[in-house]
Amino acid sequence: MPRSPRVGVLLAATVLLLATATGCDGGVGPGSSSEAAPGTGASAGSGDTARLAAAAQKLEWKQCPAPARSEDSSAGRPPGRDWECATLRAPLDYAHPDADTIGIAMIRAKATDQAHRIGSLIFNFGGPGGSGITTLPAFADDYRTLRSRYDLVSFDPRGVGRSSGVTCLDDRQLDAYYAADATPTGQDEERSLVARIDQYAAACQKNSGKILPHVGTTNAARDMDLMRHVLGDAKLHYFGISYGTELGGVYAHLFPKNVGRALLDAVVDPSSDPVQSALAQAGGFQLALGNYMAACVKTSDNCPTEQQITGLLDRLGKDPVPGGSGRDLTQSLATSGIAQSLYSKDFWDYLTEGVEDAENDDGKILLALGDSMNGRGQDGKYSSLQASLNAITCADFAQRYTAAEIEGKVPEFRKASPVFGEFMAWSLLQCTGWPVKGEWQTPDVSAKGSAPVLVVGNTGDPATPYEGARKMVQELGPGVGVEMTYRGEGHGAYDSGNACVKSAVDAYLLEGTVPEAHKICS
Repeated sequence: MPRSPRVGVLLAATVLLLATATGCDGGVGPGSSSEAAPGTGASAGSGDTARLAAAAQKLEWKQCPAPARSEDSSAGRPPGRDWECATLRAPLDYAHPDADTIGIAMIRAKATDQAHRIGSLIFNFGGPGGSGITTLPAFADDYRTLRSRYDLVSFDPRGVGRSSGVTCLDDRQLDAYYAADATPTGQDEERSLVARIDQYAAACQKNSGKILPHVGTTNAARDMDLMRHVLGDAKLHYFGISYGTELGGVYAHLFPKNVGRALLDAVVDPSSDPVQSALAQAGGFQLALGNYMAACVKTSDNCPTEQQITGLLDRLGKDPVPGGSGRDLTQSLATSGIAQSLYSKDFWDYLTEGVEDAENDDGKILLALGDSMNGRGQDGKYSSLQASLNAITCADFAQRYTAAEIEGKVPEFRKASPVFGEFMAWSLLQCTGWPVKGEWQTPDVSAKGSAPVLVVGNTGDPATPYEGARKMVQELGPGVGVEMTYRGEGHGAYDSGNACVKSAVDAYLLEGTVPEAHKICS
């Protein structure tokens, strides 16, 4: 489970195979009048009139390089001939657009039916911290129909992957950090947890301090509008998943007149503060765990019970078991691994086998799942996934909690989820001592004047609970959000394989046909 009140990434498979820094050259560099002209992009709806000094640039599309880090051998190669990469230069600080710039790594595959091309369809796969550079090519088959009329485009948001990905601790330090006890008992253990979080924040400041103030969601939304302009699109056509729904909502608020056809899938509740979000997520994972166990007993005789899982986690808190390659499966890593397995029904069998193996002192499967949640590759190297997630979350949210405040909330979290609650409660300390102040209490996604935005919620989603879709529709405002429900399991709806969802979304994105409000697919 991500050390955040927000979800870790779109799909378990994405993290398991591809959560890695990759793509095109990014980095922070000085601004230059030779590389950027005064911007002509739309101003923010909030009155922000900062010039987009890079609006006149021309993207140089080239063959994509191989990923810099990989968790799977198939991800270690370039994405193929259909794909090309470029770097967008954006102001590091939009309040000073003529100063330093940051490179935003982009990837695209051109529409196959150029005669009927609509424009670009920009994807964000969530996190915050997920790499679009790796994820879009990996799941391109799922979007083959959409590619007929759209250039498929994605990017590593600022502070992620090849776009100056945030770095904090080194790989060996991260092994220890993620293995350590994340659910303290008593003041000594609480002080130890706070000290580790302080050390982590200090390392982030040391290694990535220049970009930390500028990696928030508002700036990522401004980058997308610059991207829209440079790509030559009058409107932004968008496919946002998980955290990508929050990014899409913030974009719609800032640039309502620039919204084209926009899909928000696996929807973050924009009205929730970090405590409310973490409580809902704890309940969501608990619900998904119950759904898994109910399905498991219909096909298997060795399904774990909730009591077995909590007993295993209690045991691992005292006595870790071997996980292979000289590493141990600890309580924290096992909790992350169990949560990871609930992102998709495709991983339920791994959970069944992983719990059984761990009870017999073999922690390999749950450790592998926990590593995927934390962005650790099979080579022992970590992507920027979790560091970027932490940095973006703390740049966004202003709340800072003390250990005493969290301790008082633990009983409520345990009630919401006997398995995940305590872990989720203590994750709220992630921004305590962070060197950058957060921007908001909750994001503003009101988008008066925007074109209709299709909002799809999944009733069995563990990471972005179903209620978030309705809250997003309400917050977008009257006449903007159009709610659709998928009665299913896993994180997200479009990639579930459900024909009803796919048909409705494709008709909306390809033909502009907005589904009737409250449409239900099952």
